[in-house]
Amino acid sequence: MLCQHYELGLEGADTAFSVDASNVTFGAGCLGEAGEIAKSLGIRRIAVFTDDALVKTIHVQKVLDSLKAAGVDIALYDNVRVEPTDESFQAGTKFAVDANVDGFISVGGGSVIDTAKAANLYSTHPADFLDYVNAPIGNGVPVPGMLKPHIACPTTSGTGSECTGIAVFDLLEMKAKTGIASKMLRPTRALIDPDATLTLPANVVAASAFDVLSHALESYTARPYTRRPAAATPALRPSSQGANPWSDLGCAEALRLLGIYLERAVDDANDVEARHQLMWASTLAGIAFGNAGCHAPHGMSYSVSGLVKDFQPDGYPKGEPMVPHGMSVIVNSPSVFRITADGSPERHIDGARWLGADVADVGAPEAGEVLATRIVELMQATGMPNGLQGVGYDASDIPGLVQGSIQQRRLLDNAPTEIDEEVLTNMYEGAVSYW
Repeated sequence: MLCQHYELGLEGADTAFSVDASNVTFGAGCLGEAGEIAKSLGIRRIAVFTDDALVKTIHVQKVLDSLKAAGVDIALYDNVRVEPTDESFQAGTKFAVDANVDGFISVGGGSVIDTAKAANLYSTHPADFLDYVNAPIGNGVPVPGMLKPHIACPTTSGTGSECTGIAVFDLLEMKAKTGIASKMLRPTRALIDPDATLTLPANVVAASAFDVLSHALESYTARPYTRRPAAATPALRPSSQGANPWSDLGCAEALRLLGIYLERAVDDANDVEARHQLMWASTLAGIAFGNAGCHAPHGMSYSVSGLVKDFQPDGYPKGEPMVPHGMSVIVNSPSVFRITADGSPERHIDGARWLGADVADVGAPEAGEVLATRIVELMQATGMPNGLQGVGYDASDIPGLVQGSIQQRRLLDNAPTEIDEEVLTNMYEGAVSYW
């Protein structure tokens, strides 16, 4: 039965929602199943995508050993870039073409998984690079058909990329983040081994966990699917279809788990329960936002990452500036939710409660503030940057940040309130600092 949030009957709006998800295996040690799964998918020669740091870890070795034991031929690509670009996507594509593979396995965070998605796409259905990129930055050409099998093995509890058909990258010419979105990009299988997070530095755990938090909050507070114009055909119904009863289930449980385990997982690498629960929350939120879509905090994050000046966070590769994705999202989130609460106050209150806030006497006018305050408390407790100024920006940078994000309509139009340049400016102004 549809709940009160999903009134039907709006003229021209959709009356149905779709549920798509990767085939997921979750549990400690499941990376050792990679070889048998690859063999069951008919893969004879597989491209193993990872990066130059992860390739030295036991996680990648476990996958390689499993593939070898199953008799699968391996082509190893360990040159994935953290925070990928159009150039690094194209480099991965060239490797896949030259290696003549018939399947992919990605072992790493969102950057690795997204790079494998792109390499799979462009090696299977060659096209000009911008053809598949989301409009208006790219041409938004639909992916023409099925891709090769792709097994995604996340090693961070954050991006949820193993459960989505989205690949995000920096378009160097524009100094902006954008992406490719298609159900065809969703990995065929996901092997989610929570033990892979036990070796992560605290700052990486925190940043990736806040990506999970934003996935869940944005999906839960997104415009309901019953307010999205119906697609011309069912096949054109987008993955970012808006909040729906299916995605609500994953969002609620992910936020509840984060409220209990986020600080514990950051504070103590030996807290196996907390690290495992964060990985499960990431999986739930990934499935949720893969069927609902994110909104403004993610749309704003693209310019925060793309226009980075000299910020270099602890726990990440040194040598060039970067704002990790989870940080670029969460520095915007409290400001955004203060503003979007007018569009769905009850849902913002739900989010605050699941994250551990006392909402006993909170009414609709206070919904945004109580949620924002709780997010800021968690940011402070886990060493996240203090808003935009914490990653190197100030008020003079806001016009550039706005222009870098205003084109992200796929995300901005999924918010529960209308977002134009004026509203986006207000959101960035509110995100400059929080304490």
